[in-house]
Amino acid sequence: MERLGTGIGWRPEIADAVEAMPGIDWVEAVAENICPGHLPDSLLRLRERGVTVVPHGVSLGLGGADRPDEGRLTALAERAEALGSPLVTEHIAFVRAGGALTATQPLEAGHLLPVPRTRDALDVLCENVRAAQDALPVPLAVENIAALIAWPGEEMTEGQFLYELADRTGVRLLIDVANLHTNHVNRGEDPVKALEELPVEAIAYVHVAGGFERDGVWHDSHAHPVPEPVLAILADLASRTAPPGVLLERDENFPGPAELERELDAIRATVKTSPAEPGAAPDTVPPASAAARQRTALAQAALLSALVAGTPAPEGFDHTRLKVQSRALGAKRADVVAKVAPELPEILGAAYRAEFLGYARVRPMTGGYRHDALGFAEHLLLAGRPASPDARQRLSDWWLDRSGPAPRSRRPAARLLHATRRVLLRR
Repeated sequence: MERLGTGIGWRPEIADAVEAMPGIDWVEAVAENICPGHLPDSLLRLRERGVTVVPHGVSLGLGGADRPDEGRLTALAERAEALGSPLVTEHIAFVRAGGALTATQPLEAGHLLPVPRTRDALDVLCENVRAAQDALPVPLAVENIAALIAWPGEEMTEGQFLYELADRTGVRLLIDVANLHTNHVNRGEDPVKALEELPVEAIAYVHVAGGFERDGVWHDSHAHPVPEPVLAILADLASRTAPPGVLLERDENFPGPAELERELDAIRATVKTSPAEPGAAPDTVPPASAAARQRTALAQAALLSALVAGTPAPEGFDHTRLKVQSRALGAKRADVVAKVAPELPEILGAAYRAEFLGYARVRPMTGGYRHDALGFAEHLLLAGRPASPDARQRLSDWWLDRSGPAPRSRRPAARLLHATRRVLLRR
């Protein structure tokens, strides 16, 4: 495995600071935020200097019951090729559920949700990972995620689950030590035991990030300084193997360059070297049975529906934690919609958040965030809101401008769109 060194998550908000930082060997960029034909100038300059850029996907949903979407895989491959990356990374998570396998409405979480550590889920995950490996031009590494909730009836620990996954597929692992800390606080899982059970020779690189604790729940915010317990887990991992790369993640509430550099220095000081040779990848992966895929689909759809659509909680889950996770999903949804459509909080002012959370409680997300923004605006307009005629007109203009005409091949949809417009314009 190529040695990466010390890196930082590249974000547009800190692009200038990252370029100016000494000792940055590589950066990681969110794949979905990059257009292969229009790479940010900052990333191009970093590449010209020899800094490695790794695309990090967040929407593939490899742990979902459905097979990986070919379009998403193609997009991830294009980004890896455009950036000249030595590998790409994704998450061991599901992000959507429902649909054909369950004959229910497709739902989007807008967030990474944990996969049950069962044989069924492992079979599905291994088959999905192998499909992704076959479609990508470079090696794939997958990341353990942070979770607020635990599945009932799990058959393996996190370390055992990751060991089986790597052993059966040869996939590399992206180990997030902050997520191990999160799961220690939220789910009582011992990070030392997880590291003991991990196939450390499969580690591609390591994530380090900050968070905060509230009411006994650790929130993996990526918006706070890296705490000592996370650095302690990093030290434990580094004492077992020399990770090829270590990366600081920060997504919001960015501090000044000097503070970021201090965190990077602390990470460098924590890491020790201990060479290890990666194991060989197996040639075959037993296929997941159709029954295993459907059982996984039904379980994930029931959980996601409880979280975003208000249906009863599946048996065995901690109801209090489900409520915390549900609120967190709603809050994230409101925050991301405000980012992709900043005109909405500008038009609605202080009422934006309460209005959106009210909408989210009755309208689960079924598409992407931009589709969600349009649906929210339409919901308000059909209800005669906002109360101010001026604000309502501005919102109507915004919605009409972005909804656009429907293609001729979708005339029923076009008729629905025109009918909705007529309703809105009469108000």
